[in-house]
This record gives sequence, structure tokens and C-alpha cells, in this order.
Amino acid sequence: MSETKSSLFRHKKTCQFCMDETSVIDYKDVKLLSRYLSERGKMVPARVSATCAKHQRGLSKAVKRARFLALLPFVAD
Repeated sequence: MSETKSSLFRHKKTCQFCMDETSVIDYKDVKLLSRYLSERGKMVPARVSATCAKHQRGLSKAVKRARFLALLPFVAD
């Protein structure tokens, strides 16, 4: 058995924004954006959050805008 245990149970993660075609990433939606931030206030990588590259770019842009407008913190206390 050359395969490891972790490779046997891998499954393709799907982007939540691609599933909901009407979903728009808005910088004013703090509740949605905070789901993609760690407890320290850092953005969660796409491999963890299972977002595609297109939506990860939009998500990071929205988080940065929300931080600039003081809707989200730059650093968690």
C-alpha cells in the first residue's frame, strides 16, 4: 500500500461563492468577511477556506477595503 492515509480520504472542496451564483462579495458585509478571518484577524488561505482563485482575490480586496474603513480590525487584540 503505497498511498498514505491522508490521500485516501481527500475530496474536492467547492467554492461557496461559486455554489451561490447570486452571492456578491461586498466590503460592507462584515458578517460574511469575518468568516474568512482567523481569530487573530489574518485572512484564511484559499486552501483552508476552499474558495477558488477568482473569489479569493475578491475576498481579499473586500477585506482590505473593510479594514481601511474601520469595519474590520487590522489586528485582533
